[in-house]
Amino acid sequence: MPYSLVSAATLGFDLVRLPLGRQVADVLLTGLTADAATLEGIAAVHPSAGRDREERAVLAVRARRAREMAAAVPSLRSAGTSDRAAVLVEQLERGLIGDAAAVERVLRDDVLGPEHPAAAHLDEDVLAAAADVLGDAVIGSFAADVLPPLVRRQLTGPLALAMATGLIPPVEPDLGPAEVEVRAFLTAIGDQDDAARARWRQAVDESRLERRPWAKAMHEASWAAHVSGRLRVLAGAQLLAVQAFADGGFDGRDGAQGVWNAVAGVVQGLTMGDMLDTSALSVLLAPWERVTTA
Repeated sequence: MPYSLVSAATLGFDLVRLPLGRQVADVLLTGLTADAATLEGIAAVHPSAGRDREERAVLAVRARRAREMAAAVPSLRSAGTSDRAAVLVEQLERGLIGDAAAVERVLRDDVLGPEHPAAAHLDEDVLAAAADVLGDAVIGSFAADVLPPLVRRQLTGPLALAMATGLIPPVEPDLGPAEVEVRAFLTAIGDQDDAARARWRQAVDESRLERRPWAKAMHEASWAAHVSGRLRVLAGAQLLAVQAFADGGFDGRDGAQGVWNAVAGVVQGLTMGDMLDTSALSVLLAPWERVTTA
């Protein structure tokens, strides 16, 4: 199943259950917010830069093999039908909706696609080289569990070098008209203690009893982002939420058991609240209201 910026919360659901999902979000945010100079700097650290034809061919084979290995990351399709009942809990915690190829595709086609404000100002070769560096870094972190350490370092090393040498400025995505409220919420999520995390888990348990139309409200917010031209705004907010989720001490089990969906819903509601009716907004913000009034 492909990811897209429209379904950034779904991508986040997978990332919060990966050991290095936060780093994947870092890379996607870097691509999302990069200006032309930043993309040129990223392109400059491409592994093939300055190498002869034979060396570039070796690097291309190495990159292809790394992606073949990355395909082994468990997904919800990994278990046979007869195994599904027995491995349901493990699948919910570790099995992903998408895969490594899907996350690289969303980077190349959506994040760095035609809607990217700097892409049109770059030569095709420069943009392709930057996409290669970012794509390698995404694969290296997304598939960290199945890649040999040396392969992972080869994939993530060039972007790490660009960051270490100051070629990439701090990531500051546009969060739209509710930026102050969204950032305040993300700060709160990233600063949780045991008691606060327990309140989130309780809020999620209570919300299950209500069977409120969360999925419909999420869809309405995504559609509102699409028609208003704010898909990249909403995607940036959800990727920042992935970082905050990890910083706040939530783990993969929290992600699988509903806490991520609750957090992502609040982000969706806050970011697109000016375009939602009161019913949808109430559904999305309900977990946060429970947590803050507990």
